Amino acid sequence: MKRPTAARVALFTESVIREMTRLCHDHDAVNLAQGFPDFEAPAALLQAAAKALRDGWNQYAITWGSPRLRQAIAAKASRELGLAIDPERHVTVTCGATEAMMATLLAVVDPGDEVVLFEPFYENYGPDALLSGARVRYVRLDLTDPVVPFDPAELRAAFGPRTRAIIVNTPHNPTGKVFTREELELIAALCREHDVLAVTDEVYEHILYDGARHVSLAALDGMAERTVVVNSMSKTYSVTGWRVGWTLCANPAITDGIRRAHDFLTVGAAAPLQEAGAVALAFPRSYYDELGRAYQRKRDIMLGMLRDAGFRCVVPRGAYYVMADIGGLSADDDVTFTTAMIATVGVGAVPGSSFYHDPAAGRRLIRFAFPKKDETLAEVRRRLGRLAPARRA
Repeated sequence: MKRPTAARVALFTESVIREMTRLCHDHDAVNLAQGFPDFEAPAALLQAAAKALRDGWNQYAITWGSPRLRQAIAAKASRELGLAIDPERHVTVTCGATEAMMATLLAVVDPGDEVVLFEPFYENYGPDALLSGARVRYVRLDLTDPVVPFDPAELRAAFGPRTRAIIVNTPHNPTGKVFTREELELIAALCREHDVLAVTDEVYEHILYDGARHVSLAALDGMAERTVVVNSMSKTYSVTGWRVGWTLCANPAITDGIRRAHDFLTVGAAAPLQEAGAVALAFPRSYYDELGRAYQRKRDIMLGMLRDAGFRCVVPRGAYYVMADIGGLSADDDVTFTTAMIATVGVGAVPGSSFYHDPAAGRRLIRFAFPKKDETLAEVRRRLGRLAPARRA
C-alpha cells in the first residue's frame, strides 16, 4: 500500500475532547471534558419524541428538513432576530451543528480562500476550514482581561483580498466570552467592506450570565444576507446525542449551496427527532429564563470549587465551560497535568492547547465543562480536594 490515508486527514489530529472522554472512562473519572449534560432533557421533549416514533415518523424526512421543524425554526428566529425568515428558502436542517458548519464551509469556501478565526477556538473549526481547502487567519482573544477582548487592529489586519468568511462563536466555547454589540458591529463593518461572509455558531445563545445579552450578527444592518447562523438542539434542550442542528441564512443562493453539500454528507437528520424538535422550539420564554438561571448557579459552584483547588479562572458570561490556568498548581504542561488529574484525582478536563493552532499558547490552560447534576459537582469538589496537598507542597 503506497499510502494508507489521504493527505487532507494528515492536516489535523483526532479530537482531543473525545480522547479525554476515553481516558475518563478508563479511569472511572468524572468527565468534565466533553460538554454534555448528565441530567434528563425536558420531559415534554422526550414525550414528543416517543409520540413521533409511535406515530410513524420513521422514514426519511425531506433532505433539508421536516417542514414542521423548519417552520418552528423560522418562527423562533423571526421573533428573536426581527427578520422575515422563510422556512422554504432560508432554513436547512442538518445532523447537528457540527455538520451544519462543515456543510456551510464546503458550500461557500474554495481552496485558497481565507477564513478568519478567533482563538482559542472550538476544536472542529480548524479542521472544517482545512477540509474545505481554506487558509486560516487567527485573531487572538486576551484571556488575561475579564472581558476577553480582541485587538481591533489585529482583526482588521486579518481581512484581505482572499478573505471569504469569518467564524464567530458567541457565546464562546471554550472561554465563555459573549461578544458585545460593539465588537459585532466592527466585525459586520469589516464583512461589508471586504464582501465577506460571517458564519456564526450560536448554540449557546440562551445560556447567559451576569446580565449578558446575546446579539446575532444576522440581526445587524446589512448582515442578514451575508450571515449563516449555525444552531442546534443539543445545548439548549440537553439532547447532545440527538444530532439535530440547522443553518439559517436569508440569502437563498447560499442556502441552496448548503443544501447541496448537506445532501451528500448525511442525506438528513433523524425524522422522529425533527418532529420532536418542533415541539421544543415552541417552548415559552420562561423555559429559557430558567435555563440561564440554572446554569448560572452551576457556573458559580464550578468557579468556587476550582478556585478553592488552586486554579485561576476565566469567568464565563455564557456557554457552560470554564477555562482555568494551572500555574498555581503545577509546572507541568496542560496535557501532562490533565492526563495525570484524570488518572490520580479522577476528574477529566480538556488540555487548553487543543484550542490553539500553536499548542504552546494553551499549555498552561485547561477547560472544564459544568452541565452536571448537583451530586456530580459535589463529587468533583471532593475529588479536587486531592489537589490541595500538591499545591501546599
